Amino acid sequence: MTQATAHIVDDDEAIRDALSWLLRSRDVSVRAWESGEAFLAGFSQSTGGCIVLDVRMDGMSGFEVHDQLLGRGCRVPVIFLTGHGDVPQAVAALKKGAFDFIEKPFNDNQLVDRVIEAMRSHEAKRQELEAEASVAACLAQLTPRERQVMERVLAGDYNKSIADALGIAIRTVEVHRARIFEKMGIRSAVELARLLGRRN
Repeated sequence: MTQATAHIVDDDEAIRDALSWLLRSRDVSVRAWESGEAFLAGFSQSTGGCIVLDVRMDGMSGFEVHDQLLGRGCRVPVIFLTGHGDVPQAVAALKKGAFDFIEKPFNDNQLVDRVIEAMRSHEAKRQELEAEASVAACLAQLTPRERQVMERVLAGDYNKSIADALGIAIRTVEVHRARIFEKMGIRSAVELARLLGRRN
């Protein structure tokens, strides 16, 4: 994965420079953008991280940039900065999924703390989605019969009960069970339950 980056989008060069310095002093990778248009043209959400987005800029506003990101299916966390406190705007931004809304002047260290928190949250979510995709891929390898056996294994049924219920030999159940464990990358029914329980 590409290194997670904090993207600062602000048309005020002094703000960009100050935030860049602050974040780098905390070992955070930073990229600064002078406008919403430049950011949208060059941003790749595969970098992950966090977006620090000024609300009022020449050209596109921060809210317009946020709407564009949502339209692209971008889930990188956004922290809005504004020098013009507006509660309805803040509420609207948060309802649309913004991570936070911070008024200028802000406490430098608190802002950096929120950026780091947002980046950690995004990385945890990314790992969770990757794990879910991995489990789904494993499940897709199971045959219909293996799925039937798996459901009964998860219910705690013994091999004999499964064989009787499905009208197959105990040895066949054992073979299916072994194949299920192999395909799912686990070694026991307890591990199987834990793996699938994470998806619910």
